[in-house]
Amino acid sequence: MKRNRLTRALRLVMVAVATFLVPALSLGAWNVPKETISYDVMYKWGLVNKKAGTVRIVTTPQSNGEFHAHLSGATAKWADRFYTVRDTLKGRIKSETFLPLYYEKISHEGGDYEHNVLTYTRSGNTTTAKVTVAKKRKKDKEVKHETKTHSATGMTIDMLSSYYYMRKLDYANMKKGETVAVNVFSGKQKERLTIHYEGIETIEVKNKKYPCYHITFTFTSKNGKKTSDNMDAWISTTPGKIPLLLEGKLPIGKIRCFYTGTVS
Repeated sequence: MKRNRLTRALRLVMVAVATFLVPALSLGAWNVPKETISYDVMYKWGLVNKKAGTVRIVTTPQSNGEFHAHLSGATAKWADRFYTVRDTLKGRIKSETFLPLYYEKISHEGGDYEHNVLTYTRSGNTTTAKVTVAKKRKKDKEVKHETKTHSATGMTIDMLSSYYYMRKLDYANMKKGETVAVNVFSGKQKERLTIHYEGIETIEVKNKKYPCYHITFTFTSKNGKKTSDNMDAWISTTPGKIPLLLEGKLPIGKIRCFYTGTVS
């Protein structure tokens, strides 16, 4: 499994979209609840359908107009033999606007270590993130440190806050085939995320059928080149708007993330 695709699959529930470029799309009345949501990451190839890992997202509203988010992802024991992943994402996000205030990613992937911290400032329509990076590849003897700055005009989020934008968007008022775009910051780079609304479809999760909003994600770099294969997500049409399934391709087979439960 290629590293960037597997790790993105473990974060796939966080992928999202905002509506700055399409003001006519309402964000609706959905508010962030206190909750813990879990997912199973499954590897599918022909008749093979094996659990490859788990994802857990904890959301805690605060009294100061923001909420805290914590995501942890890990590969299963059998997958660890091929490529071990232990990822943690932490964030502080504004409750009203869903814009990130702070983002932290701690990753242990295949013997490599990386720790990214982003702090945000905004001036008008421009978002700037100061980024500090500490990383150590498996072959390195010491941890390397660097700093960088990302800047973008328009709606700008990160991989953790995007999970909540995905649920906030008012799909009921979108037309099939409609697209919107948003900037996404990570520790390494700035990407452009375009979301395509595919309409309402019924999917089956744990032997139950659910009507869902089907969306497709495309990630591109600043020069317009795709940085990964397209990914698909299905979000429940219920008021909770929980992402129930996300699917991404691998060189051989595919990764699918299935919702397994919520604790309030």
